[in-house]
Amino acid sequence: MRAKKMILETDRHGRLLFQPELPAGVRIEAIFLIPEKKEETGKRRRPSPRIHGKGKILGDIMSPVVPPEDWDVLK
Repeated sequence: MRAKKMILETDRHGRLLFQPELPAGVRIEAIFLIPEKKEETGKRRRPSPRIHGKGKILGDIMSPVVPPEDWDVLK
């Protein structure tokens, strides 16, 4: 069995906007998954009050910890 993913769109009446190309003379099983619309509330996620404000940066967070000479991938 081969799988092919297609995303189909419908108009406001539920009719397909385009007809997909399908192989000729074969039997096809289709399962339609309708994604739920995600409501945008505009709220940002917040960290747990138990950890909020407790993080500290204690040095350079951009440079590597070890020098490039110690990397095995460059050898």
